[in-house]
Amino acid sequence: MQETSALARAVAMVTDLRARCPWDRLQTRETLRPYLVEELLELDHALGTGDPAAIREEVSDMLLHLAWQLVIAAEREEFTPDDVADDLEDKMRRRHPHLFDLGPKEPWERLKQREHLAGRGALDGLPPTLPDLLMAFRLQERAASVGFDWPDAAGPLEKVREELAEVSLCAGTPPKDGEGEAWRDRLWDEVGDLLFSVVNLARKLGVPPGPALDRANRKFAGRFRGVERLAQERELELHRMTLAEMDLLWDEVKRTPLPVPG
Repeated sequence: MQETSALARAVAMVTDLRARCPWDRLQTRETLRPYLVEELLELDHALGTGDPAAIREEVSDMLLHLAWQLVIAAEREEFTPDDVADDLEDKMRRRHPHLFDLGPKEPWERLKQREHLAGRGALDGLPPTLPDLLMAFRLQERAASVGFDWPDAAGPLEKVREELAEVSLCAGTPPKDGEGEAWRDRLWDEVGDLLFSVVNLARKLGVPPGPALDRANRKFAGRFRGVERLAQERELELHRMTLAEMDLLWDEVKRTPLPVPG
């Protein structure tokens, strides 16, 4: 590892802190895990906003956590930063053989299939702590890597229609006496199937569902705050207004263009 590289400087800083700061010396993989998850989510949020200053700050925090893991591994004599870099280089060469004179270019799906078939199933290796929306996307992506996929977006679109009809049928059929719990379970299943099919449609359309939903969330939040602002300016109380009255404010806010999120 180059002594002047950004990573080497971060590793040197953490090594020095471990030697001279009691708090840093006490940190372990387990104590650092909650902070790592928090920092990762903060970086994800910064990427969504597109603010270079915020992204830079959060990337710096992630570099610190990466350095932490490398220093701890080296202290335990498990692996070194160079070992990790070797693994990275080997993986990228396998996935880009045509760029390193190792063979012809191959479709991404075929490369992933070969990796998955090396002693494990296509769905193995996904962390169970992935957020639900991302888990659905990655499960579908993994299944697609071995050919279990629609040829285009027409299939998922029809599936969305089918699942929506099943949700509508279930929701529109009140449970009989004593069947309330079974009805709720069935409704959960149908809504879950609908969400899963929508994620699949987004994937086939080339739209990352997580960022797309984040954009929709921020758009809704911005417009609803606009509704609250108009209500306050006109001395109206939302909780005393009818839905039709609030819809008029909503339509008024919608006519004011919002900045495109992220």
